[in-house]
Amino acid sequence: VICVFAVSLVESLFVLPAHLAHLGEGRKSGIFSGLHARQAAFSSAFERFVAVRYASFLRFCLERRYVVLALCMAVLTATVGYILSGRMGLVLFPKVESDFAYVEAVLPYGVSTERMAEVEKILTDAAEAVVAENGGELLAKGVFATVDENEAEARIFLTAPDVRPLGASSVTDLWRDKVGRIPGLESISFESDHGGPGSGKTLTVRLAHKSKETLDAAGAELARKLAEYEGVSDVDDGAARGKRQYDIHLLPAGERMGLSSRDVADQVRHAFYGAEAVKQQRGRNEVTVKVRLPEADRAEEATLEDLVLFTSSGEEVLLRDAAKLTPGRAYTSVNRSDGRRIAAVTANVTPQSRAEQVLADLQAASFPALKAKYPGLTFSFEGKQADMRESVDGLISGLLMAMLAIYALLAIPFRSYFQPFLVMICIPFGIVGAVFGHILMGYTLSILSLFGVVALSGVVINDSLVLVDFANRLRRAGDDPFSSVVEAAVQRFRPILLTTLTTFGGLAPMIFETSLQARFLIPMAISLGFGILFATGITLVMIPALYMTLEDVKRLFGAGAPREQVE
Repeated sequence: VICVFAVSLVESLFVLPAHLAHLGEGRKSGIFSGLHARQAAFSSAFERFVAVRYASFLRFCLERRYVVLALCMAVLTATVGYILSGRMGLVLFPKVESDFAYVEAVLPYGVSTERMAEVEKILTDAAEAVVAENGGELLAKGVFATVDENEAEARIFLTAPDVRPLGASSVTDLWRDKVGRIPGLESISFESDHGGPGSGKTLTVRLAHKSKETLDAAGAELARKLAEYEGVSDVDDGAARGKRQYDIHLLPAGERMGLSSRDVADQVRHAFYGAEAVKQQRGRNEVTVKVRLPEADRAEEATLEDLVLFTSSGEEVLLRDAAKLTPGRAYTSVNRSDGRRIAAVTANVTPQSRAEQVLADLQAASFPALKAKYPGLTFSFEGKQADMRESVDGLISGLLMAMLAIYALLAIPFRSYFQPFLVMICIPFGIVGAVFGHILMGYTLSILSLFGVVALSGVVINDSLVLVDFANRLRRAGDDPFSSVVEAAVQRFRPILLTTLTTFGGLAPMIFETSLQARFLIPMAISLGFGILFATGITLVMIPALYMTLEDVKRLFGAGAPREQVE
């Protein structure tokens, strides 16, 4: 490919020697004369190759056209089967590394500040150890951590991509191993692409049920099953436990003593929060004085049970004798959908392309068992899976509309209902080249790859259009179908090849770009570049075979009809 592209570039210099020929033989440069001779020799050799070798090969294929079509369909079927099997994988967006590694640790609500400080120190110490063991200042500029209520966040700010010895993903993996397991956490998440396109948890399974207890139990069991898969990390069962609290229920004994639920609530509130005793004016400000228990007593749970209540008659009674104290949780949020509580079980999968395999295994093995154990439980895939499903459905709809428009535009000049299919048949084969290009370049299929495939559908038809139109012209001049299609393929070989190479050459800088910033768009360029390369090979072999197959069909159904009617 590089050699032919270089020769095409040299051929563009052909104009300059031709211009120098008008200036006289004595003033022509020897360099350009030699270049002209070499170019002429190569051009002659190229034309002989096309007229002899390619033409002979094409005639051989046309004589066995049904075998050729079967082989092409086998390649397309195998490629589509490889994609649908899950081995290729499909992600929403390619992973673009950030300039920092990120971790977020969530603890239960109401946790002490001392415990939050301990977790923050564990994260920062592990980060500093990773930096010290892997390049020091060459790897990172520093470590920064913040604490907000029950959440601790930490970041390792990395140096420029061309300076640091490790990528952000490798640093994040080392950081996760160094931190290990921290007891008491509700969830912890490590990210190397925080805030960028495609960031967030790889898997999101939404559970729905009327009972909160059933939902928590099912979420915890599903999270345990997810943790058993290789490559699955940062699993969160989606349970929001909230702050600890006591639910106070008035007993019949308390009612007999003349207490009401309001009396109990007010006296407990006054003891721990305070009761307003007096307001007084101090200058321009109004000062409120509250009375409550000493701070040392308010910090003890035993004070609640031993709290003395006063009845309306002035009698004293202990809170534990007048009411029942039940430990519980104050949920910070309650999520519902269609009147049912929902919870999201999330996890990260490495590599992301294995997410579909994990989900398929869950649907086959885990979900039926959970539904049988927890009647009324339902599952749905949200997050990246829902976005991907929506994007793919939209792309398929757009592609079908584009195919219909292309067919209409081709049917008018061809004056045929069948020949547009000859031109459009190469569109699916562009997928073969796109998949091969992703495997060769080490990329996973993404939504941007599908964008490239859709754009490819409007590009690959150019070569087929040129070949079929030229063959039709030869047919109208009186040539037979076999000779017409062979001559058209030979005559249009150079334009088809140069069109393909120039298109691929224009996309090559993006395809072979190594910067992290360009990884977001590289899959689309791979689909376009490699797709058109493979589609060109299909055009030069399969399109002539299909052309002759169409003629076979016409002869089969038009036997005995005049030549004009057959045509």
